[in-house]
Amino acid sequence: MWQSVGLTVLVIVATLVCALLFMVFGWYVVWQLFLSKFKFLREMLGDTGSPQTETQPSESKSKHTSPPTQRQRLKTARQRVVPPENTT
Repeated sequence: MWQSVGLTVLVIVATLVCALLFMVFGWYVVWQLFLSKFKFLREMLGDTGSPQTETQPSESKSKHTSPPTQRQRLKTARQRVVPPENTT
């Protein structure tokens, strides 16, 4: 009688431990492959030690490295064309 109860408890505990290990391993894999790319998730979890947090996202790098387009360029005072004043 006691052996069957002990064996049942052992099976339940072993099942819970295996399920917990599977969940932790799955979270780790998903974090490494996908979730760590999102800055707000890293900030929520307080992950400041990963090298990805120290670098800027690729969008801001591409904005700084690519030359500005014609619309993005700011004209200086010399480049601005002043329309002639009408004196009539």
